[in-house]
Amino acid sequence: MPSEKTLQLKKETVKELSEKVKAAKSMVLADYRGLTVEQDTELRSALRKAGVEYKVVKNTLTRFAMKENGLGDIDSFLNGPTALAISETDPVAPAKVLSEYADKYEKLELKVGVVEGKIIDVKGIKALAELPPREVLIARVLGGFNAPIAGFANVLNGNLRGLAVALNAIAEKKANA
Repeated sequence: MPSEKTLQLKKETVKELSEKVKAAKSMVLADYRGLTVEQDTELRSALRKAGVEYKVVKNTLTRFAMKENGLGDIDSFLNGPTALAISETDPVAPAKVLSEYADKYEKLELKVGVVEGKIIDVKGIKALAELPPREVLIARVLGGFNAPIAGFANVLNGNLRGLAVALNAIAEKKANA
């Protein structure tokens, strides 16, 4: 039986992790077994730059935090060493960084992801990672809005151009006559 102090620390860890899971836009669980210290340091640095929190928490504590947030189905993925990458702002960042490093280092194995409370498999994580950055998506949408307006302006411009050419031809014809 664990001491009262140890039990209290574990409860606090579960509570803190549960709050992070609840606030997360997305998270990815991965098996980091076999990464060297240099590789892990490089991965952690890339995750920090992307605004992603990276933690290694005992599976039993993670299990409790997930169940508190209605994610009990993740239970089957919580075996072996598990690292958790959480982003509270960008739903794509954890998937993008971990997928990049999973391709770079074969030892890093993606397990499962959660986006906006929905569990996704490794294929879903890879698909999410291939999405362009948020700014590019916004630019594409705005470009899509702009295209019909630009086309309409060109049509109006074309009619005015045609009228100007016709009037110029009539003026030249009368000047020659």
